[in-house]
Amino acid sequence: MSTGFERDRGEFARGARAVVVLPDMGGASRDAEARLDETAGLAAAIGLVVAEKVALRVRQPRPATLIGSGQVEQLAAQVRMEEAGLVVFDASLTPVQQRNLETALEAKVIDRTGLILEIFGERAATAEGRLQVELAHLDYQAGRLVRSWTHLERQRGGFGFLGGPGETQIEADRRLIRDRMARLRRELDQVSRTRGLHRDRRQRAPWPVIALVGYTNAGKSTLFNRMTGSDVMAEDLLFATLDPTLRQISLPGLDKAILSDTVGFVSELPTQLVAAFKATLEEVVAADLLIHVRDIAHPDSEAQREDVEAVLTEIGVSDLTPHIEAWNKIDLLDPETRIEREGEAAIREDIWPISAMTGEGLDQLRSAVADRLTSGHRRYVVPLAIADGAAQAWLHAHGDVIGSTTTEDEVVIEVRLAPRDYERFLTRQG
Repeated sequence: MSTGFERDRGEFARGARAVVVLPDMGGASRDAEARLDETAGLAAAIGLVVAEKVALRVRQPRPATLIGSGQVEQLAAQVRMEEAGLVVFDASLTPVQQRNLETALEAKVIDRTGLILEIFGERAATAEGRLQVELAHLDYQAGRLVRSWTHLERQRGGFGFLGGPGETQIEADRRLIRDRMARLRRELDQVSRTRGLHRDRRQRAPWPVIALVGYTNAGKSTLFNRMTGSDVMAEDLLFATLDPTLRQISLPGLDKAILSDTVGFVSELPTQLVAAFKATLEEVVAADLLIHVRDIAHPDSEAQREDVEAVLTEIGVSDLTPHIEAWNKIDLLDPETRIEREGEAAIREDIWPISAMTGEGLDQLRSAVADRLTSGHRRYVVPLAIADGAAQAWLHAHGDVIGSTTTEDEVVIEVRLAPRDYERFLTRQG
């Protein structure tokens, strides 16, 4: 169903020339050049041609345009010279700022949130992903009707009674958006329940679930392909993966495990998307182990780590969930830096230097994952009906059976199991 609020696709036509602008407010922990490169990468992810990247020092943000009037004039000249039809601001713009900048620059203007929403909309492959993106976009758009519509203040007649004939067009538009958002949330609830049933079945299987997390473009999908032998999209693009992908893998000492590749995180992820994609990231929340894939060759690697951990906390990942850091792209480090990084990792039990591209360090990572999943086993005494051969076989397959005692009508098995596996066993038994 169309709401009539779809964005004009011409704003983001592939091949359009764009100028990327970083309003530098000062005091940021990130390198300005790296931040500009990241935003240019976001623009490239939807096929824009970045004609120029500009950093502007902003000492006092202006309510009308964010940047100063002289900077607006300078930027307008740059836009004309580059023949750019789009200006991407690496900042959050108010609707008024966005409208004023478009007028002054004579070009379409989008902010960081709008750009990321567009990428997510293009990449969502599943029904749930598309629903989540539409919900996030409507939430974002609801506050921007002032710039999106030229007829908003036109009265339909009457005396301005809300919901009646006198309702202004902007009020009608907002009401339609609210109605559509309510329907989307109901549809998402149904999809989430269905996926929850699938996850419950996996837990009953039950094999441990390992989730790959990390900043966008850190190399998660390349590592996923290496570990599973599959061919998930692994381009050098931000947000190359959006919907979660699950595959079965084998690990040393473990018959089966499930590996999940997830959407990459990014700094200042739009609040609309954090809320909308919590459901997609439920695979992360429910995982037995997280592998945090870091681009250790990136100049902002440490800041990216902090961003990822902040999002993990926001979506409800428990501090008790074990995790391993995979320091990816060590093959891109200069020899001296590589020695330093490998030295740091050597004194830590939770860090493993790897190259998903060349395969370096992957055997050690696999062993570390297996060790972490099988460590912390506890001894349990489990009474079972003699006829319950399936449960006995399950304990033998997933635990270390120490011994058993058989009576007339039951068998008591003593077994070492990870606590999570024991919980799964109890769930399986009902």
